[in-house]
Amino acid sequence: MTLRRTMLKAAALSSVLAATRAVAQPARRRTYMLVHGAWHGGWCWARVAERLTAAGHRVYTPTQSGLGERRHLLRADITLDLFITDLVNVIEAEELSDIYLVGHSFGGRPIAGVADRMPQRLKRLVFLDAGLPDPGKSVFDGFPPAVRDARIKSAQESSGGLSFPPPPALSFGVTVPEDAAWLERRMTPHPFGTYVTPMTLEHPIGNGLPCTYIRCIEPAYGVIDPSGAYAKSRSDWQYLELKSGHDAMVIAPGQLTEILLALA
Repeated sequence: MTLRRTMLKAAALSSVLAATRAVAQPARRRTYMLVHGAWHGGWCWARVAERLTAAGHRVYTPTQSGLGERRHLLRADITLDLFITDLVNVIEAEELSDIYLVGHSFGGRPIAGVADRMPQRLKRLVFLDAGLPDPGKSVFDGFPPAVRDARIKSAQESSGGLSFPPPPALSFGVTVPEDAAWLERRMTPHPFGTYVTPMTLEHPIGNGLPCTYIRCIEPAYGVIDPSGAYAKSRSDWQYLELKSGHDAMVIAPGQLTEILLALA
């Protein structure tokens, strides 16, 4: 009788432990790589990364050369190609695969470059209010002349043409004073060369991978309008809208995380 009770207790304990493990571990552990935009760094994803990690997923938030904690590497020959290489090197060094690769704003271009080079390592591309590349053209080629000229002038006046100074947080839709202060004390000048070098792609944008475009609409970030319209026109892409300003990872991290977790 004692042996039977012992066996029943052991079976019950085993069931409890199994249930606990099922709760603690997601059905399928994912790998997310979150890529920042101009003037930002991997730090801007902290609120989203914390939530994704708490849900049991692996999260990488690399910082591009010359920005954030890598601002000491700022130099004149940083190009979009180097930004792509930054990401490729992280993927190779960490031996990552089945990646949900998310690019915010300017980050849409380097993640498109990664998809062009190594689609076999990716699960899905996610463009968060992102600029999309126009193959063979530079970022500036797609800008209205007045915007382009203003940015060139700011680069010349602030750094002799080496970089662009960060704009105020309000330009990214960040209105909460504490968030704006956090953003403005951490943003760093953005390498000029990434705006003037042509983007080279050997395949169409996305390279046949599943693509999701998330458009931030309250308020809309005007520079992104052409890319958002293109994404919406693609019947083979998933197009979503988020009621947030441009820096959704700061403004609406909970809503953004829910979207990322719900992706196929």
